[in-house]
Amino acid sequence: MFESETRVLIILPRDLVDRARELAGRATISMKLPVSLQIVLRALIEESLKRPTNPDLLANVGRQAETVRRIRSEARRRSTVPQRPQSRASRQRSRYGS
Repeated sequence: MFESETRVLIILPRDLVDRARELAGRATISMKLPVSLQIVLRALIEESLKRPTNPDLLANVGRQAETVRRIRSEARRRSTVPQRPQSRASRQRSRYGS
């Protein structure tokens, strides 16, 4: 499709994707052209990158970076906490659904 393209897998919150789908639907109706979710996301990224010093954009990037840092830190902490070994009786109960 493009002269130079890269494929990216991105995980997004469902509500954000729903809002982008709504925008695609409104654009499809107003333009009388099929507008996909991919087109909307590409346009949003492109328009945002035209404003790299926008304070709202930078604040959003900062919030997301802090959230990722917190999630990773919590995951590391959970993995370093030693798991209490289960007794044989509790393993058997969990195996049989009791």
